[in-house]
Amino acid sequence: MPAFLTDDQRAVRDAARRFSDAQVAPMARALDRDDTFPRAIYAAMAELGFYGLSLAEDLGGAGLDTLSLSLVMAELARNSAAVGNAFAIPVEAALFLAHHGSAGQRALIPDILAGRLVFATAMTEPDFGSDAAGIRTRARKVEGGFRLTGTKAWVTLGGVCDRIIVFARTGEGPGHRAMSCFLVDAHEAGVTRGKAEELLGMHGLEDCQIVFEDVFVPDAGLIGPRDGAFKLAMENFNFSRLLMSSLALGVAQAALEDGVAYARTRKQFGAPILSFQAVQFMIADTSTEVDAARLLIHHACRLHDAGLPYVKQAAQAKLFTTDMAQRAVTRSLQIHGGNGYSRDYRIERLYRDVRLTQIYEGTNEIQRLIIARQVEQELA
Repeated sequence: MPAFLTDDQRAVRDAARRFSDAQVAPMARALDRDDTFPRAIYAAMAELGFYGLSLAEDLGGAGLDTLSLSLVMAELARNSAAVGNAFAIPVEAALFLAHHGSAGQRALIPDILAGRLVFATAMTEPDFGSDAAGIRTRARKVEGGFRLTGTKAWVTLGGVCDRIIVFARTGEGPGHRAMSCFLVDAHEAGVTRGKAEELLGMHGLEDCQIVFEDVFVPDAGLIGPRDGAFKLAMENFNFSRLLMSSLALGVAQAALEDGVAYARTRKQFGAPILSFQAVQFMIADTSTEVDAARLLIHHACRLHDAGLPYVKQAAQAKLFTTDMAQRAVTRSLQIHGGNGYSRDYRIERLYRDVRLTQIYEGTNEIQRLIIARQVEQELA
């Protein structure tokens, strides 16, 4: 694969790998155990310029492509899926404001890139996940702005964020025709954060519910057109699937590396278990699927960077890679045997972390629906 990367892509991948091995790997176990936001790592990624890699240079970014982001994500997630997830939030927030924000909103981008402002995005609600058009949070128009009321769930970085990108209904029509997007100060009166969710994996992301009780948002807080945010949200989901696929790829790569390393040293019946055909077959299957997933992701990234349709390819990458990563981690844990069930080994954490990748940014059942609809249109 390196032969098909540009010099810039190789350089940024190598920088991310050095950072991940030197700074992320040593603290990953403690992050999982303590379940607190890794603010020092978050600041370090900002200092390296990771959050603005694919942002235009005139907005303070490096002007690189989405494939470069994918490479960085895989390297970070290889040592900590939670750090990879934390990386995605400011990347997407800066790009979202760059593409859809007003001049005043874009003025916040330097603070996002520098890690001074922590952003979160609030779409999902306690009763609405895959059915994004069904959200009930409402923004009522008043003089000079809007009054926001509702509850959002599973807000990543919600417990530590300074600003929240909130999707809410602003009309009485169907959700996809009456949804707007707002930039809300997380410290505004009426914004209440629930307790941090106690999650199976992905610890340290301060995931929580956020309640909005008649929160005033000035007109300047509206992002994009009123009643036109559903399309913006779907576009963001498509892009986010490229990053989440890359996160799952990094986890799968870690599982492969751990499985091989363990099988080399673990002996049974007088021989390393790597010499057993059953183990070799598991490693061969994982290696093949990891390479296939990487090709799917890179292809979707290149389509996106070329300005070509990539909805189907992003869904395919997300579906295949996250399902593959679940299989890869399961195989590696099986190779570890009873030790794989112990927190003394990284594979136990990978097993808990990887499960979420099949759920968020659109469950894999939703990905299948998207792919099928795209194929139907192509073959009509």
